[in-house]
Amino acid sequence: MKASAFAYARATSVAHALELLAVHGEKARVLSGGQSLIPAMNLRLVAPDVIVDIGGLAELRGIAVEGKTLVIGALTRHADLLKSSDIAKFVPLLAAAVAHIAHPAIRNRGTVGGSLAQADPASELPACMLTLGASIVVRGPGGERRIAAEEFFRGIYETQLAPQDLLVAVELPVADSGSAHFFQEFARRHGDYAITGLAAQALLEGDRFAALRLGYFAVGDRPVLAEAADKLTDVAVTPALLAEASDALSDELDPHEDQQATPAMRRHLARILLRRCVASLLKRPDLQLGGVA
Repeated sequence: MKASAFAYARATSVAHALELLAVHGEKARVLSGGQSLIPAMNLRLVAPDVIVDIGGLAELRGIAVEGKTLVIGALTRHADLLKSSDIAKFVPLLAAAVAHIAHPAIRNRGTVGGSLAQADPASELPACMLTLGASIVVRGPGGERRIAAEEFFRGIYETQLAPQDLLVAVELPVADSGSAHFFQEFARRHGDYAITGLAAQALLEGDRFAALRLGYFAVGDRPVLAEAADKLTDVAVTPALLAEASDALSDELDPHEDQQATPAMRRHLARILLRRCVASLLKRPDLQLGGVA
């Protein structure tokens, strides 16, 4: 299939893009990397009247460290994250996650902003932003505002973006000394959509978690920041406590069923990832061998 007929407008600046969105509203779709939008249009899953192409806006590209904040422009490509020494140094969780996104051809075109605006619940980057406590920078008719990642994702392909809004950047706190990360996902093949995945960030004090954030993806209609992490914070983690946290995780998740997995399978995989994550971050192989799956 091919896309239905549409008009095309190439934005020459952010201000121009906002003008176009103000005129066309819900009839327009923003084109950045196009790795999700173009296939959806070709399958007639979406049929915008107007495409607003922002791909040439250099002002929306780049990675910069500003004090304790790392800023990523919306048009920064996945491949740029992999190559960036600042990403590797200050938010290494992102570097670990991006290597799992699709394949090189997709990573060379796909953008950070496009992935977040798409809000696919099986995508890696939304879960990472949730885990890392990111702020999504948005410009619209009322000016610029920042939306916490925990509030930004509202459902399957649904965000806080209004039709006249443009996602322009992401702001991330620089990782503290003593922080550690974990990323792993289950997929049928490398590069396929995840069946279940976990992006975790921790602050370690000796053999305990001073802080722990567990961002699950592909287990519901949006990324989930697991409350079960609270059971593992500021305590000595034992196999029994990890089993208790695993049970709590199963109770709070609400996985969907599709051609890849049942809800029960996704809960099972989420529990396995929790066990692997805690064992890896604490360097406790005995916890991974415990019977909490």
